[in-house]
Amino acid sequence: METKIFDQSQLNEAAAILAEGGLVAFPTETVYGLGASALLPNAVAQVYQVKGRPSDNPLIVHIAEPEQLEPFVDNKHPFADKLMETFWPGPLTLIFSIKKDSLPSIVTGGLSTAAFRMPNNTKTLALIKQAQQPLVGPSANTSGKPSPTSAAHVQHDLAGKIAGILDDGVTQIGVESTVLDLSDPTAPPVILRPGAISKEQLEAVLQTKVLVDQHLVTESEAPKAPGMKYKHYAPNTNVMMVNDQDWSAAMAWAKEQQLKVGVLAGPTIAEQVRFEAAAIYLFFDDSVEAATKGLFAGLRALDESIAELDILFAPTFPESGLGAAYMNRLKKAANQSFFQEN
Repeated sequence: METKIFDQSQLNEAAAILAEGGLVAFPTETVYGLGASALLPNAVAQVYQVKGRPSDNPLIVHIAEPEQLEPFVDNKHPFADKLMETFWPGPLTLIFSIKKDSLPSIVTGGLSTAAFRMPNNTKTLALIKQAQQPLVGPSANTSGKPSPTSAAHVQHDLAGKIAGILDDGVTQIGVESTVLDLSDPTAPPVILRPGAISKEQLEAVLQTKVLVDQHLVTESEAPKAPGMKYKHYAPNTNVMMVNDQDWSAAMAWAKEQQLKVGVLAGPTIAEQVRFEAAAIYLFFDDSVEAATKGLFAGLRALDESIAELDILFAPTFPESGLGAAYMNRLKKAANQSFFQEN
């Protein structure tokens, strides 16, 4: 199968493929999604097959306007409208209890709930409208590997397996949306996956406490939302997290072990390790925003480096605000492994 790159002028062609049950990857503000009609079980089955994704892992349904929820959701949480008014379109996914049989069970992972989001990307919103149906959109990559933040990443993983890719350059945020569980209208909202919309932002809008589910789902458990597995987003090369004060010790340990080290870092750390590292992926500055935007691209670039690296070191950040989303992805990419000096 030829995988075609679509631009703005070819939205009609891409939408027609989706409406007929084909797969087209699309851009969002977070990462690229692998699009298929959420109403066609055979199309959704292809998504699982192409990604190599476990079928118990539910998919997020992408819509172009809040009104598209109506066929699926009838008992909304009292906070739902406020959240949609404030954060949609944007990187917030909401989980609702849905009407029986309103979505194919292959979309929901067999659950009585489903996740919905309205992405902040004008091309993709237009694509959903032209397809005239909601789209599933898990990250457009091989399951478990770093998510794609450019059309080139999608092409690397899925060329020849899907009909097309709607190209809109590099994504703005770089990690997947915040997932908020609103499935019980009588219960407080619960963050199942952190993202760019932080706990603090949600609480400021809702004027109430928002809970955070810290549970890590093992391979034998069925997650309620994507990205909850214990290990996820991982390249083939082992990843290790390094705290600010430990870089010198970490590089010395790697040298002693005769390991070829790749480093993801901003300019300050990069300057500190530049003589010891075999390869460096440089974030555009030292901020958590830069690290978040560059994390998946950096993991991919170093994993595929001609230097044939033995280990990847990545910096840590405080787990508040966007740092919670960054550390959530990094911990799973590193299989929870921190460098610790003996």
